[in-house]
Amino acid sequence: MQLSLDQASGLCRMAALGAGASEEAAQSLAAATVAAEAEGNAVVGFAHLIDYLEALEAGRIDGKAEPVVSRPALALYLCDGRGGIPQTGFDRCADDLAKAAKLFGIAAFSQKNAYTCGALGYFTRRLAEHGLVSLAATNGPALMAGAGSTRPVYCTNPLSFAAPSANGAPLVIDQSSSATAFVAIRQAAEAGEKIPEGWALDAAGEPTTDPQAAMKGALLAFGGNRGANLALMVEVLAAGLSGANWSLDAPPFDRGTRGPATGLFILAIEPKLLEADFEHRIARHLDRLRRQYGVHIPGSKGAEATRKAATHGISVPTDIVRRVSEFAERHSS
Repeated sequence: MQLSLDQASGLCRMAALGAGASEEAAQSLAAATVAAEAEGNAVVGFAHLIDYLEALEAGRIDGKAEPVVSRPALALYLCDGRGGIPQTGFDRCADDLAKAAKLFGIAAFSQKNAYTCGALGYFTRRLAEHGLVSLAATNGPALMAGAGSTRPVYCTNPLSFAAPSANGAPLVIDQSSSATAFVAIRQAAEAGEKIPEGWALDAAGEPTTDPQAAMKGALLAFGGNRGANLALMVEVLAAGLSGANWSLDAPPFDRGTRGPATGLFILAIEPKLLEADFEHRIARHLDRLRRQYGVHIPGSKGAEATRKAATHGISVPTDIVRRVSEFAERHSS
């Protein structure tokens, strides 16, 4: 189905309200969902919204949660998500976080006790739009094997990095520590398709191309031990610093009645205090990489897709729209 961005946002908001979210949480969730879908990241767009809606319905997300934000230091924001969605706590702090980074040169946001984040680049891109360089890390329930392990000990534990660029889209890198995202495995299972070798292990710790077996086993890190070490680094930043659940201790995000209560860490840096011409320097360098060396620059494709979506809307599978609409109808009635 073809939806304008306003239609998509309205549908997401109504669905979240129908599932039990507050108005604030519904708006935060709708904004993140539509942003992901508009930039072509459908895996964490409408399809992943259903996970949030079902979690709201089951009580894994407290739709009425009121995040509590404190400032243990002038440039540090510590948020207890109180079992709600992670976007709400960040939304409450985003402008102040940006102001603090510009004033002090660097500022950090650390959150615990929230649901999983969806598209992590959503957070860093927003800070890049404020002219800031940013780094984000988040964890979730254990899905991925660690170095030397065949059992899940980490989540896909992604990292995202963004930097502003003069007269163009920001550089945005958003990638998991795993060889692929869990939702990609689940999509393959639903479609009855095999997954590539090197993505996962089955429950016996053996390599598998069967997505059903993979979901009962463990995802694999990209690059072997190097990717697993990055996952551990993410774990320390996201869960260690905030006091959130380690991935091993986090309940599943897609079943049960308890939320994962995991963490999010975001660092924001004012580049102009270090290099006044930063945005023009990076723009020239990225252009050189692209034009002279054929390098793909992360973030440019998503920005172009978002521009097109603003005019032409987005295309969402009919069955997903129908499922989301079921929740929206509850609010209407």
